[in-house]
Amino acid sequence: MKNSSENEKLYLLWTNDNYITAEKMVFMYATNSLSQGWWQQVTIIIWGATAKLVSENDKMQQLIKRAQAAGVHISACRACAEQLNVVDSLGKLNIELIHWGAPLTQILKNREALLTV
Repeated sequence: MKNSSENEKLYLLWTNDNYITAEKMVFMYATNSLSQGWWQQVTIIIWGATAKLVSENDKMQQLIKRAQAAGVHISACRACAEQLNVVDSLGKLNIELIHWGAPLTQILKNREALLTV
């Protein structure tokens, strides 16, 4: 059985590189989740095409900075960032870069709160 602190963590697996979806769903929900107290911890996981979108889009970078300022943890798939040649640009945004395969598998096996967009 999970303890209450584990039930207060939300992971948003963000793979859709549509800007409107990112702005109106991923970032809106992530920041409101913290400011409204819906979740105690929120992590956005950047995976695949979203890494390239973040590295190239100034407006997206501003959304990242605002989310970070609100307390949202932003992390990205290191393998994706390496393959898309965006490691440096994501690093400059203070985005954590890790290999997410094993951690994501644990989130799924532990039946933790995971929203995929």
